Amino acid sequence: MKFAASSSDLLKALQTVNGAVPTKHALPILECILFEEDAGGLRLSATDLEISILQRVSVDVVAAGSSRVAVPARRLIDTLRALPDLPVEFSADDEYNVILTTDRGEYKMVGYDGADYPALPELSETTRIETTGELLRRAIQKTNFAVSKDALRPAMMGIFFQITGSSGRAVATDGRSLVKLTLSELTSSEDIEFIVPEKAMVLAAKVATDGACGLIVDSGYAGFDFGASRVLTRLIDEPYPNYQAVIPVDNDKRMTVERDAMLAAAKRVALYSSSMTNQIRLAVENGRVSISAEDLERSSSAHEDVLCDYEGEPLVIGFNAQYLTEVLQNVDSEEVLFEFSSPNRAGVVTPSEQKEGEVMMMLIMPVMLNTYA
Repeated sequence: MKFAASSSDLLKALQTVNGAVPTKHALPILECILFEEDAGGLRLSATDLEISILQRVSVDVVAAGSSRVAVPARRLIDTLRALPDLPVEFSADDEYNVILTTDRGEYKMVGYDGADYPALPELSETTRIETTGELLRRAIQKTNFAVSKDALRPAMMGIFFQITGSSGRAVATDGRSLVKLTLSELTSSEDIEFIVPEKAMVLAAKVATDGACGLIVDSGYAGFDFGASRVLTRLIDEPYPNYQAVIPVDNDKRMTVERDAMLAAAKRVALYSSSMTNQIRLAVENGRVSISAEDLERSSSAHEDVLCDYEGEPLVIGFNAQYLTEVLQNVDSEEVLFEFSSPNRAGVVTPSEQKEGEVMMMLIMPVMLNTYA
């Protein structure tokens, strides 16, 4: 195999697939990127046996030496990163010796037989959903913060997709906060549900382009096809929790507040919360919400008042400051609507103005305050 390319173009393609290269693995060949001829061009691929990334590169490949070679990813990428943008020639012989040649020098490393590289899953496109990379990236970015890190609840360690003929939902929850994003443009000819692992979703968001994207689901795998790039992942084979059951519906208390003012005040007050509980208290009444926190161990406290519009009886409710700020950071509108029912039931958070083509709803569980007694 022999081809010539710009060092920056080759580096960009390698960095795309490098997200699926494990840093340490019992199989050393998995720490490589597979180079192979593909319809006269070049195909790069990498896998950790759970997630795979493929990238096609438009170069003229000359049939010389090995047509498939696995090249150590770290050394190759570090070499290209250290080079300025200049033409580079890549060649691999029958002994899988890889040589990079530029007008400044030559860099040689030993690769592996590409035939020993694990085969990547081949997905049938029977179930293929046409969408855009921009829409997929938004679904990921707006739900990813609520994905659970608890390995004891594997179903919650991914984003749950529910797609029908009229709309699609992306849902994530860690049991303390929840986000449900309904997208009118994400539709399927048949109803389908699946859970994609968080890591795969993060990689797909990085690889995604704004153009057309094909979402393929087949035999326990999902594929995200962005044209020249493709991300493949094994799905989480677990039933997703009945998240609808925890969303309160009888919320008679409604607070509308400026998003930036609320977020900034919550961040400042949280600096004075207990390092053990990270708890802040919201005391809501007509015209204002008082945000307070205290840390008894350090004899410190803080409170701020933020103007708001409020309908309902006065309410005192506690939240974990981290979860509250994460929810507020994911609201795009200038104002945010909080809906409450009681201090021991979840608060529902929505943008006061929804973005066209979507409905976003977030939920945050309260923490117990001794004022409840």
